[in-house]
Parts: sequence; structure tokens; C-alpha cells
Amino acid sequence: MRYAVPVSDGRLATHFGHCQQFALIDVDEASNTIVKKEFIASPGHEPGLLPVWLAEEGVSVVIASGMGSRAQDLFRQNHIEVVINALESDPDKAVLDYISGRLAVGDDVCDH
Repeated sequence: MRYAVPVSDGRLATHFGHCQQFALIDVDEASNTIVKKEFIASPGHEPGLLPVWLAEEGVSVVIASGMGSRAQDLFRQNHIEVVINALESDPDKAVLDYISGRLAVGDDVCDH
């Protein structure tokens, strides 16, 4: 399964659409271990672009901090699960915590 985590300066970006890059993290579902990770530059913040682009990259789940409701809907339309308000700033740990059911989430920080 492939996860996408928006990243700025190596940490989970606080605003999804304005991240510098995405950590694309592949997880072996049988062992719940990370088998591959790559960082890809964000193609930019343009309405509707990121959900389609990440779907084309094979992403199944996005783990983010802040994300607007319209973006969340667009991801669901592209068959990508959205996890928002993640508190963990390390991309690897966020994914591992999510698959083990331990990912801490906070209040919605996005105002649109």
C-alpha cells in the first residue's frame, strides 16, 4: 500500500497544499513495514491537481495535518483515503503509527 505525506523541511507540512514535497511511502501490508520511500517535489497548489496526481502515483492513503474540506472530497472522488489533523511530524512514524492504530490526531487546523 502506498501512503503520501506532505512534507516541508523534512517534517509533516502544516498546510497540505503548500508543502515542498511529498514523501511517498510503500508499506508491506503483511509485515506492516516500510519497504520503500521516496520524496517527490510537489507539482504546485492548483485546485484539483494534487488528488489526481497522487492517484496516478498509486497513493491509497494521504496523512496530513491541515486540509480543506473541498480537497478532502476530491481525494475521496479519486479513491484515496484521507487522514487529517495528524500530530506526528515525522513522515515514517506517522505512517507506522497509522497502520498500528496509534496515530494521534488533534483539532482541525485548516480554515477552508
